[in-house]
Amino acid sequence: MRQVWWRSCAVVLMAVALVGAGTPAADRPMPVSTANVRNTTTTTGVVSSPSFAAVGALFRDGAHFCTASVVDSPIGDLVLTAAHCVQAGTDLSFAPGYHDGVAPYGMWTVTGVLVPDGWTATADPDLDFAFLTVRQAGNPEPVQDLTGGEELGVNRGFANDVTLVGYPGDAPSPVICRNTTTQAFAYQQRIACPGFPDGTSGGPWLTAVDPLTGSGVVVGVIGGYEQGGDTPDVSYSAYFDEDIHTLFDAAVR
Repeated sequence: MRQVWWRSCAVVLMAVALVGAGTPAADRPMPVSTANVRNTTTTTGVVSSPSFAAVGALFRDGAHFCTASVVDSPIGDLVLTAAHCVQAGTDLSFAPGYHDGVAPYGMWTVTGVLVPDGWTATADPDLDFAFLTVRQAGNPEPVQDLTGGEELGVNRGFANDVTLVGYPGDAPSPVICRNTTTQAFAYQQRIACPGFPDGTSGGPWLTAVDPLTGSGVVVGVIGGYEQGGDTPDVSYSAYFDEDIHTLFDAAVR
């Protein structure tokens, strides 16, 4: 498990309408692969600003507990994380580019949360993703104008060279890992990356990363099977297919 708390529910914070999408777990095929995770070279280390400016920490009650990232959207206020990171009745905030205990772009209030219907009904791990809307008091500029945004990658296959970014719950800065993803189950992907414990849930799986800005294409978030995995050294994500595309379309309406 990769987060401090969770509840399998959908929530609308403030005035954002809840719209869901997705296929219930009962209608999905059984796992198709239980092969060992590919054993390739990994690289881990601390990320400092301005690298990965669009990736940040989710906060509750003054402490960060999950990871999220700004995704490219028409309005520029959309953030992606794992569905199991959101909880009804909880005030959330987002600190993009958070590092060394500093929020270089300030704190952004989460004003809305959108999760798939299948997650709401059964906490389907194949639908463990959520979109958040954020705003900053007194600032009319959307967060994406400051940080840039990750492109949403849909149906990109199971074998991708990925940069994984996440905030351990007790760390002042994120950790990263680079490796190749493999298919775990019919709608689950995984990556061998050491040192991704509680707090890294929702961390983006980025391909085609720009070495200057850190922006890339997000093809997964830490979550899914066992809310991200049963060991901090192998992470999982729901496969990004039409379900997340439908949810994204609902979020930007």
